[in-house]
Amino acid sequence: MSKTTIVVGLDGSEAGARALAFAKDQAKGIGDCTIAICYVIEWSPFSFQTAEENEERHKRRNEELNLAHSRVLDPAIETAKSEGFDVLGIVRHGDAADILDAVAKQQGASQIVVGRVGARGLKERVFGGVTGRLAASASVPVTIIP
Repeated sequence: MSKTTIVVGLDGSEAGARALAFAKDQAKGIGDCTIAICYVIEWSPFSFQTAEENEERHKRRNEELNLAHSRVLDPAIETAKSEGFDVLGIVRHGDAADILDAVAKQQGASQIVVGRVGARGLKERVFGGVTGRLAASASVPVTIIP
């Protein structure tokens, strides 16, 4: 039997922390399980800019990657590893719902776990969020944590 993988969408919010806690509980019950913690930086590739703007955007992208690692992903990975979990950390740019589903496919995950309302809060409730899009289109089951 192959190892089970659970993808967790982490964004630095309390709901994200609850999603990770749920995934840890699931991993304990499963036994041979990897938790793939994924932080997605919203990023649209559909922007037409000058060479100077592209250079500035590239710098900003690298800064965002460093901040995602230092503030959210690396502390979560360190804590989970210290608790004995097999953990994989992933940071990507793009649409969060699309990226989480793509990571689940790449990792052969059995499920995706996300918080119901993330760090973007009200905007997502008004305009529709990652959780709704994942529930409607993900290739694996999605667990939404309140």
